Amino acid sequence: MDRIVNVGIIGCGGIANGKHMPSLSALPNVRLVAFCDLIIEKAEEAAKKYGTPDAKVYTDYKELLKDESIEVVHVLTPNREHAEISIDALYAGKHVMCEKPMAKTAADARKMVEAAKATGKKLTIGYQHRQKPQSRYAKAVIEDGELGEIYYANCLATRRRGTPNWGVFLNEEEQGGGPIIDIATHSLDLTLALMNNYEPAVVLGKTHKKLDHPEAGNIWGDNGVSTTPLEEAACAMIVMKNGATIMLETSWALNTIEPIAEGSCVLCGSKAGLSIKNDKLIINKIDHDRPISTEVNAWSGGVAFYSGATETPALTEARNWIKAITDDTDPVVLPEQALVVSEILEAIYTSSKTGKPVFFE
Repeated sequence: MDRIVNVGIIGCGGIANGKHMPSLSALPNVRLVAFCDLIIEKAEEAAKKYGTPDAKVYTDYKELLKDESIEVVHVLTPNREHAEISIDALYAGKHVMCEKPMAKTAADARKMVEAAKATGKKLTIGYQHRQKPQSRYAKAVIEDGELGEIYYANCLATRRRGTPNWGVFLNEEEQGGGPIIDIATHSLDLTLALMNNYEPAVVLGKTHKKLDHPEAGNIWGDNGVSTTPLEEAACAMIVMKNGATIMLETSWALNTIEPIAEGSCVLCGSKAGLSIKNDKLIINKIDHDRPISTEVNAWSGGVAFYSGATETPALTEARNWIKAITDDTDPVVLPEQALVVSEILEAIYTSSKTGKPVFFE
């Protein structure tokens, strides 16, 4: 039986309740023993629903970190706080799962990587789209060489009207940006992971805020959507050092017909290609001198009286993360990989502000 792992939760808001705490509590060898939030009632409610009978609650995360029985901490706060809390947790001797994006700035993300190396503790970032069955299948296809050299990709995360307007999503100081840092981060992480390419050479990007009434038709209502300083949409060209090119498109609000969910990408190789769009995986190639496309059913199912349910990516993420702790192996998402994602995203913002490409050494 896997040994018991005690976990502390820092930040008991939407992502904690919607993803991390339900997934961790479903694992038999995990005990949620501490909860921290600036609003004490949120921590108390989380402890009551997911915690052990003796779970503790805090409003100061530094007090939580003093508990030597806690082996793992999940940092689920606004982006601005990711680096400081994660670094403090690492130096307190905890392994850290930090929700995406890694940090508000690339400099902060770099400090997190340095702290993980200095302490010898594990650090990972919550990019759960890598854990989806279609993503894992695509990775296996690529590793078998079926696509050949991947030299062109589209990185996609576009909503027609889907601006999140609760919490601090519209607060530039807290979050650092709009759809680029919120949803394109997922798609870029998956794209780079499938390509196994983390060496950008140059980034040229442009953000857009053009709609007269971006709040009209927003699925979560108005609530200040039109007054946010954050970008509504953005696009970028990313050229890697080996010449591979990635085109990135993202939006919270855009007059587009076909919204494409975060965690989507199109990869084109010298032998074949594939696309993951809205959880649908299609592989394309030339067969007997004819172009063919094959949709892959990466989910289980098709049997009477069986729902075909596969565990959620969030649960797979939690399971693999805790297994990395108990088995002392690398996590699925390495901090060095997440750092490159942050560096590219920041380069898009910088390029848009300056009107010039950003070059990497």
